[in-house]
Amino acid sequence: MSRRLAEGFSSETTREPRPPVRAVVALGANLGNREATLNAALADLQRLPLVDEVRASGAVESVALTQEGPDAEAPAYLNAVALVTTRLAPSVLLSFLHAIEARHGRERRERWGDRTLDLDLIAYGDVVSNDAFLTLPHPRAAERDFVLVPWLALDPDAEIPGAGRVDDLLRQLQARS
Repeated sequence: MSRRLAEGFSSETTREPRPPVRAVVALGANLGNREATLNAALADLQRLPLVDEVRASGAVESVALTQEGPDAEAPAYLNAVALVTTRLAPSVLLSFLHAIEARHGRERRERWGDRTLDLDLIAYGDVVSNDAFLTLPHPRAAERDFVLVPWLALDPDAEIPGAGRVDDLLRQLQARS
């Protein structure tokens, strides 16, 4: 009888592990040693639990965006994209991204203000979420060449769920410029 109880207990409490999902994380910095900060953030991503692989693009420089639009007078951003294979839930991954930002001196005083590090969860597999805490895919990713260009360099077949192929979105964005 005790053997049956133990078998029943273990089978009821055993969970199947979450299958790996590819997440897209955009990295940006316009204060301090931007390149060193992005490299350190990538190393932090690789050390996260339940992260199996991190592949990073090369860095691209972009003009700072403010709520009023591009600001050539502000320090320029250095941007990259990382493809992260993870078994973390998207909300947990986002919490880790915020913790990495904080560890690198990120202060959230002004929306779209200068920052030592910005980590945005752009996509998580094909998940679509309009939750107040987590909007997926990132609502402005398709409008940001500093996200699309490095992402496309890593994955020529990339797609933003509900928006389309990254190469098509980049062509449309460039045609408007």
